Amino acid sequence: MNRSIRGTARKPCQCWSLEQSRPRPMLAVCSFAWAYFSPSTCLPCSWPAGRTGGHPRVLADSFPGSSPYEGYNYGSFENGSGSTGSTDGLVGSAGPGDLSYNYQDHSLDPVGTRPRLDSMSSVEEDDYDTLADIDSDKNVIRTKQYLCVADLARKDKRVLRKKYQIYFWNIATIAVFYALPVVQLVITYQTVVNVTGNQDICYYNFLCAHPLGNLSAFNNILSNLGYILLGLLFLLVILQREINHNRALLRNDLYALECGIPKHFGLFYAMGTALMMEGLLSACYHVCPNYTNFQFDTSFMYMIAGLCMLKLYQKRHPDINASAYSAYACLAIVIFFSVLGVVFGKGNTAFWVIFSVIHIIATLLLSTQLYYMGRWKLDSGICRRILHVLYTDCIRQCSGPLYVDRMVLLVMGNIINWSLAAYGLIMRPNDFASYLLAIGICNLLLYFAFYIIMKLRSGERIKLIPLLCIICTSVVWGFALFFFFQGLSTWQKTPAESREHNRDCILLDFFDDHDIWHFLSSIAMFGSFLVLLTLDDDLDTVQRDKIYVF
Repeated sequence: MNRSIRGTARKPCQCWSLEQSRPRPMLAVCSFAWAYFSPSTCLPCSWPAGRTGGHPRVLADSFPGSSPYEGYNYGSFENGSGSTGSTDGLVGSAGPGDLSYNYQDHSLDPVGTRPRLDSMSSVEEDDYDTLADIDSDKNVIRTKQYLCVADLARKDKRVLRKKYQIYFWNIATIAVFYALPVVQLVITYQTVVNVTGNQDICYYNFLCAHPLGNLSAFNNILSNLGYILLGLLFLLVILQREINHNRALLRNDLYALECGIPKHFGLFYAMGTALMMEGLLSACYHVCPNYTNFQFDTSFMYMIAGLCMLKLYQKRHPDINASAYSAYACLAIVIFFSVLGVVFGKGNTAFWVIFSVIHIIATLLLSTQLYYMGRWKLDSGICRRILHVLYTDCIRQCSGPLYVDRMVLLVMGNIINWSLAAYGLIMRPNDFASYLLAIGICNLLLYFAFYIIMKLRSGERIKLIPLLCIICTSVVWGFALFFFFQGLSTWQKTPAESREHNRDCILLDFFDDHDIWHFLSSIAMFGSFLVLLTLDDDLDTVQRDKIYVF
């Protein structure tokens, strides 16, 4: 009895011959179907429920020529380390029987320890949470609602150092090529005055004009020496700071490596060089002051205003600050419009309309770049994206701004710039260079006030030295502007009318009110640079992941 049972049990495991299968065709078909499909039908029941998450599994066969999640290209998946490898390894065999063999051979290890080829799901939650791209992808980092300096100081320090050194070398090159023709031109003007005796070419303060050699008003030239000396002094201060910082890095000082605002000195060197060049070009202007030469006096004022704004922005955004090439290209456009304003600006309605439109468009584009931290691409599709954002955020559903502080700054900046554009279009001032300079100064003061307010709002403090610099510099600027607006001469009137404003010397019987403006404004600019240099000294012992970005 037992022998017959064992014998009967062994027969289904043997190979079926044609003779054995002929009497029972239906039984043979059913047995073959059961042997073929039983692993596939039992596998979903034996596989842990956590793999599927309640959703039907989609195999690569359902997507001819591509993996199931090929269209997403998110994180590391676009490099082929995601679902593509896992599904291809599972369905690359000849048929379902091989597929079930692969499943049964592998052990059910935890997801974190098993290779990705063993994963059934195209996107595993554990794998997604451990992707390195989430910690390094700039699109993820820069779109966070609250940023710290560590998020925007991830690039190699040596690369950034070279990037910001280009500011200094570029402005030095620009200074040489810009200053030499200016010197030649004003010397030509002075020669014409001396040869022809025509005193109406240049607008001097004749009641306090002390000649020296061929120069008609040497005192107005000498008073610009303060810009050059204080600019050189600022370069020496920056050099000393850089030497101390490099020594701290060589000692592997943790405060220098991981704390405080990242130290980059290239823009400071550029600012000092621009201050020296302002003194040189202001002296060139006063060789023969007139309407045509006034653009030389203001060119490096635009540079200084632009560099100061870039330095303020760089403090909290070192990785995404503008490159030297793009920054100087924008400043070159400003100087180009300054020249056009001098030539075509007087009473030309078409010029003012074009300039106002360009001013407003540039303000909007810059606001977009600042609000989205450079992640908004300026390409052919920008108009379509703007309309989409306006529709989704303003029409379809009215949602507040994600970055409130940035939005407040940009709204105020747009109000000021649109107001200045409207003023220029309506009033059309004759002194276009001063109008352009006023735009730069207003934007610089707005951004500086915003920086101070946000610094205090973030729980930071201003140390004694920068606080004294702010107070003293503000007082000096007040006195300097008082002497500037005395108006000893003006080329906006005829030479005869300009002489009616002339006054006697007030200092050492040699310098007039405008010379005092030169002295005080050079001191005020030097003090302003010191404010930017020392403003964040209170953060030198604070870790960068605790310093807010604004």
